[in-house]
Amino acid sequence: MKTIRIITALVLLCVHYVQAQVDLTNTGTMYITNSAVALYVNGGFTNASGASFTNNGDFYVTQNISNAQVGMSAGTGTLRLIGTTAQQINGTQTFKTYNLVTNNAAGFTLNNNLSISGTHTFTDGLIASSVTPNYLVYEAGSSYSGVSDAAHVSGWVKKIGTTAFTFPVGDNTYYRNIAISSLASSSEFNARYNKPTPNATNVAAPLVIVNPNEYWDLNQVSGGAAVVTLNWDDPKVNIADYLLSEMRVANYSGGLWTSRGGTASGTITTQGTISSTSTSSFGQFAIASINWATPLYFIDFNAKAQASYNLLQWKMGGVSSDASFEIERSLDGRNFTKIGTLKGLPLLSGYFHYQDSRAFTGNTWYRIKCVNTDGHELYSTIELIQGGNKSDDFYLVNNPAHQFVYIAATGKYEGTYDYQLLSVNGQLIQKGKITTQAGGICSISLSSSVVPGSYVLDIRNAQHKLTQQILVR
Repeated sequence: MKTIRIITALVLLCVHYVQAQVDLTNTGTMYITNSAVALYVNGGFTNASGASFTNNGDFYVTQNISNAQVGMSAGTGTLRLIGTTAQQINGTQTFKTYNLVTNNAAGFTLNNNLSISGTHTFTDGLIASSVTPNYLVYEAGSSYSGVSDAAHVSGWVKKIGTTAFTFPVGDNTYYRNIAISSLASSSEFNARYNKPTPNATNVAAPLVIVNPNEYWDLNQVSGGAAVVTLNWDDPKVNIADYLLSEMRVANYSGGLWTSRGGTASGTITTQGTISSTSTSSFGQFAIASINWATPLYFIDFNAKAQASYNLLQWKMGGVSSDASFEIERSLDGRNFTKIGTLKGLPLLSGYFHYQDSRAFTGNTWYRIKCVNTDGHELYSTIELIQGGNKSDDFYLVNNPAHQFVYIAATGKYEGTYDYQLLSVNGQLIQKGKITTQAGGICSISLSSSVVPGSYVLDIRNAQHKLTQQILVR
């Protein structure tokens, strides 16, 4: 490995490419003049104590960088960290750049502060802080782009200034940001993402529960009040089925998770955000609720033919008064159409009811879809009201399936069957017996070992069989 020491002023640097690794050390004055000029270092770069370095052009480095210069200038150029092995930012003084491009799938470690005054472009690679807090620093007026699960900061980020800012933090696997806005004055904040949530059961009224799976550190060094915005992404990090109207931003203060207000939007089973009221209390933040998360479930559902209509009745558990129900009808047990909507409280008996006054004379299948205010949806079982026209058939009613597989059997297909649920490569996942009745629908309850994906369902007895690929969602 060869080391080049710069001991005199460099007024102009041209593009220079070499194949061998060459480290560059500046012990004098080093100046990259303008945006038309580039320096490529196929190795590491050290800016020594007492040296002076200014980058107004393009500066490419493939190995570690280090700075000991007090009051280093950010310049107007771009630092491009483009290695193929892990790169470190070392030194005793903050390494400053105007623009920054981080493009190294092997990642970066901050053993020293790295400051951006212009724009940071995340291309590839995770940026980690060392154990002693070192920061990726965004100066006043700076910004970034390209952040993702594969390119974010798994450690501390510092933001200085008066403008709203979303901290590009995560946990090496997922990008999980926290944001500040409506700053009362010029401020300095430090933030990072963590999990699981500490002391999740220590809550102050009106909070009753805090999401135990993730939290954020947001520390204020200087400044005034701000609005804090958290987010959830349930497919990445699980969150309980809170109602949006009951969600709050929680801040750990005085040994208790304390409400900082909150207005939530989104869908609880996918993604959403919640913003606090303006707060001057900072530290640890998490998503909380003023009510226990209660999953939706159907207790009972039945359909009966009356003299001039079909009567549907169902009873729910874990449903709020703001939930709505979509009533769906089918003539073949497979293709359903919405025929009505019901919203409000159940009868004194606890049952909701709906009258289908335009019922058909033949076989008619019904199901209910419950939609809670948090966006959570759940389907009932399927009920059949038999009419005068019967046919022989044997088929899956719901494909894709969720929690249950429903099988319709009419006429000659009545009987007891053995079933097997197999993976697409033939591995047995679940087995059992079902009993069908002519004109009815029977169900197979899917066990917890049945994860979303494609399967083959094989149902058979001595006389009949049904084998079909099925998708579980």
